[in-house]
Amino acid sequence: MTLVLRTAGYWNLLAGLSMMLFYHEGFEALGATKPSPALSIQVLGVLVALFGWGYHLVAADPVRNRNLLMLGFWSKAAATLFSAAYIAVGRLPWWFTLVVFLADTVYLPPFFVILREIDQAAEAPSPGH
Repeated sequence: MTLVLRTAGYWNLLAGLSMMLFYHEGFEALGATKPSPALSIQVLGVLVALFGWGYHLVAADPVRNRNLLMLGFWSKAAATLFSAAYIAVGRLPWWFTLVVFLADTVYLPPFFVILREIDQAAEAPSPGH
């Protein structure tokens, strides 16, 4: 559980910082048109980085920070669905599925399992009771 959460945390921190600082290079590498102004992608980068920090908080104290992981799970599910819809209608190239898979979709099963483990741990009686 900790390895998955730490990996997701570092990935999101790096992705968010890249979106804030290197958005020009990112859009160029993807062959996409940069939004004007770039503020929208930079604010999205802030949110992605904040989710990364949240995953580290969950790794440190899973029961207390469970809701952060729930938000992360649903944001990754929404990103997967919206991206799939954009790819299906031709608004994003087919190869973008790899980006979405590595950034969001791949985390859905482990996040779901971790959420269930946290719920079971929270429901278990404490020792001595």
